[in-house]
Amino acid sequence: MTVIQRPTQEQIQHVLTRGVEQIVKEDELRRLLLEGNKGEPLRIKLGVDPTHYELTIGHAVVFRKLRQFQKMGHKAVVVIGDWTARLGDPSDRLEARKPLTAEQVKANAETYFDQFFRIVDRDLTEVHYQTEWFDKFDLGDAIKLLSLKTVAQMLERDDFANRYKSGIEIYLSEFMYPLLQGYDSVMLRSDVEIGGTDQTFNLLVGRELQPVFGQPPQQILTVELIVGLDGYKKMGKSLSNYIAMTAPPHEMFGKLMSLPDHAMMSYFETLTDVPQAELDELRRKMAEGSINPRDVKLRMAREIVTEFHDAAAAREAEEAFIRQFSERKLPTDIPTYRLSEPTNIITLMVDAKLAGSKSEARRIVQQGGVSFFPDGETGEAVRVNDVNFIVPVLDGAILKVGKLHYIKIKW
Repeated sequence: MTVIQRPTQEQIQHVLTRGVEQIVKEDELRRLLLEGNKGEPLRIKLGVDPTHYELTIGHAVVFRKLRQFQKMGHKAVVVIGDWTARLGDPSDRLEARKPLTAEQVKANAETYFDQFFRIVDRDLTEVHYQTEWFDKFDLGDAIKLLSLKTVAQMLERDDFANRYKSGIEIYLSEFMYPLLQGYDSVMLRSDVEIGGTDQTFNLLVGRELQPVFGQPPQQILTVELIVGLDGYKKMGKSLSNYIAMTAPPHEMFGKLMSLPDHAMMSYFETLTDVPQAELDELRRKMAEGSINPRDVKLRMAREIVTEFHDAAAAREAEEAFIRQFSERKLPTDIPTYRLSEPTNIITLMVDAKLAGSKSEARRIVQQGGVSFFPDGETGEAVRVNDVNFIVPVLDGAILKVGKLHYIKIKW
């Protein structure tokens, strides 16, 4: 039997407050953490749908919370939603999500763990796939599961209710999603389930199902969902307002520095281990005007890049950022791009991966986000506003797209 050392009140307070949005029964969870579970580690469940191969630092918020529980000696129990991913999570959706194939799910899951275990302790993690139990389901099992919730109960969920009122279709398969996720908690005998605030309904279904199967109801903790780089909407790949967990240090640092001031303290609290008292002091000083928010943001970016890379990489990225933006100097490591003939700016941007599509490239040009340095590092920039601009073959010329992306032309 694994012996769990009793945590201090301070440790419990940190886990239950830092970056936490809601705890359904806080007194119950606090007591469970303090008194233990008959000497056994608590089983802290996290359900993940491998719907994309690239994770954002927004995903890291819940991963870090899982790691905090591990540091107290508890077991992370991760379930890969290889069944629910095929249905598509309806959470916060105005329309049905397109389902994935089994092959897509498998490929995404493989790359998912490469990023997941950068944060979570592999030795204290138990991994399961839903196919372990759902492949054994038959039609009778599915109908029995459906009989445990009513349509009225499902329509209490905000996204379903809003779609129903707006006349937007809700497919019966979408009702299955929270039931399948809830049944995962039964099969894993989870003690605590964590997730983002958009998962609250699904987590509650698991808590409701467990007593039906003779188990104590799991505790529920939801973490804060950080906003994207626009400062308002939830970070997401579909909105292009995200930072990838695998982003290079200089790119990650630069994007973090583009974050609006009002959003940076939530990044500090959810993505760093800077003591809360220190964060409160920084917040107070900014409010009274005794510290420049830019200096606070530099500290935030340095701390977060250190978390995802290391201190040396963060220091180098900060120095490059200051040199480039404070001293108005171009980066020293601009990648080269071979150009054999004059080329339209839109075509070049897409080919050089400075834009994801021609429509995105046109939008960037029309918004004034493209500059051309015909004389390279020693010359002045020319703003490119014409989508029909032809980039000449000038050896050493530099093209700048947005604030962070450059290429140097070679022929």
